[in-house]
Amino acid sequence: MPKTKKTPGEVLQSYIEEYQINAFLLSKSLKVAYQSVTNIIKGKARISVQMALRLGQFFGNSAKFWLDIQISSEIDELSSNKKFINEVKSIPKADKTAGKAKKAKPGKTKTKTLAEKRKKAAKAPGAKKTRGRKAKK
Repeated sequence: MPKTKKTPGEVLQSYIEEYQINAFLLSKSLKVAYQSVTNIIKGKARISVQMALRLGQFFGNSAKFWLDIQISSEIDELSSNKKFINEVKSIPKADKTAGKAKKAKPGKTKTKTLAEKRKKAAKAPGAKKTRGRKAKK
């Protein structure tokens, strides 16, 4: 699969060039270690939420902009991993009806509530009256 989208590091590098600064000045402005910025540029580190907030503030865009680039890059990378894609494809789809109770058939009565069952049991011949408490033995 040909790589068409830019990585977060490539986008960051293009911003650095556009604003005519360098990684050192950017790291000082963002109040982060120089290595943090260079690792992103080299593709050795991801853009974290904290870094996205800092970059968004500095460049006048949003943290979401930077995180979308990061996530898109990760999806593209995993999408080219055939072993992972085969594993994902083997996961069954959820069945929305699997967890629902079966509908009552016409002519049949619905399931009685716990309160209705207790009331019926209390009316049965030989039933002890408990008034909501356990019967004494």
